[in-house]
Amino acid sequence: MADLSTQRPTLADVASAAGVSVSTASLAFSGAGPIAAATRTRVLEAASSLGYSGPNPLGRQLRRGRSGIVGVVVGDSLKRAFRDPVAVQMLDGLVGTLAPLDLGVLLIAGPSDPSEPPVDPLVESAAMDVAVLLWGGTSDDPVLTALRRRGVPAVLLEGTPQPDVTVVGIDDRGGMAQVTRHLVDLGHRRIATVTLPFDRDRAEGPADAARLRSLAWEITRRRLAGVRDTGVEPTVVWETPASLVEHGAAAGRALLSAPDRPTAVVCQSDLLASGVVLAAREIGLRVPEDVSVAGFDGLDLPWLAPDVLTTVEQPLARKGETVGHAVAQIIAGERPADTELPVVLRIGTTTGPAPA
Repeated sequence: MADLSTQRPTLADVASAAGVSVSTASLAFSGAGPIAAATRTRVLEAASSLGYSGPNPLGRQLRRGRSGIVGVVVGDSLKRAFRDPVAVQMLDGLVGTLAPLDLGVLLIAGPSDPSEPPVDPLVESAAMDVAVLLWGGTSDDPVLTALRRRGVPAVLLEGTPQPDVTVVGIDDRGGMAQVTRHLVDLGHRRIATVTLPFDRDRAEGPADAARLRSLAWEITRRRLAGVRDTGVEPTVVWETPASLVEHGAAAGRALLSAPDRPTAVVCQSDLLASGVVLAAREIGLRVPEDVSVAGFDGLDLPWLAPDVLTTVEQPLARKGETVGHAVAQIIAGERPADTELPVVLRIGTTTGPAPA
C-alpha cells in the first residue's frame, strides 16, 4: 500500500520544500504571529506547487477546544420536517446566521414513530459546540437530559423556560387568543380546534379529557391555552400526528361531516388549516359562508387560491436568526437572555360572520 504522504501532501512537506520549520509554515497559513512577507510568500508558493490546500480546519478547531459544529435536533423525521415550510424558513434563518461565523450544522432527526428510541445516537456522541432543539419539549425531555449529561449547552425553540437553557420563542399563546377572539367577534360560538401533536406518540383523532390531561408538548399546550384564554371551550379538540396538509384534511372531513359541525375551526398551523379548507371544499361547504377556518404561521400558500388564510403571522426567518445569534453568544462564553418574538393577526378570506 502506498504511503498516504505520497498521495496527500502534508504541512511538513510544505515546510521542507520552503526551507522553513513546520511552525513557521503553520503561521503562514493562519496569518497569526510574526512572519516576514517574503517567507509567507515562499511557503504559499511551495504549497501551491505541491497541491497542498492548507491545514485541516477540523484539527485546528479541536485544538482550540471547538468542533465548529452546531447540532440541530429537528424533533421529527427529516422527510416530514422538510415538507413543512415553517421548519425550512426557520432553518434558513439559522444557517444564514451561522455561516459567516464559520459554523457548520449537523441535522439530527427525531424518531419516525414511537417505537424508535427518543434520542438519536448522534445526540449522545457527535462533536458539537452547541445544540439547537427545534421542537420545544418539556423540562424532562430525554434529548435535553442527554445534552446536559454531556455538558453541551442548548438553545430551545419555543420550550419551557429553564435556568440552564436559552429559550427563543414567540407569543403563540397570545396569537391564538387573538385569532380566536376574532372568530368570537364574528359571532362564532361552536369553535373546534385542530392541534399539533401532544407527544411523541403522535396520535390522531378527538382528544378526550384523559388525553388532554396527558398533553406533554409545550407548543401544543400553549396554543390550546390561547384558545381557552378567550373563554372558548372548543367543541372538539382534534389532535394530529404532524403539521401536514393531509392531517388537516382528515380532521376537516371528520369535523365538518358531523351533524353538529362547528361554524369555525381554528388550527395550530397553516398547513393544518389549509387541509381543513380543502376538506370543506370536498364536502361542498363554502368558506367562510358555511364555515370559517383560521391558522397559525403566516405562510404564503398560493396553491390555496382563491382563498387566503386568516392566520397568525410569526417571524420565521427572524426566529432562526435569533437562535443563531444566541448560539454565537454561547460560543463566545456568554449566557444569552431568553427571547420572545411578537406575532401579528392577519385577516384573510377564510373567516367571516357565523352562519345564521
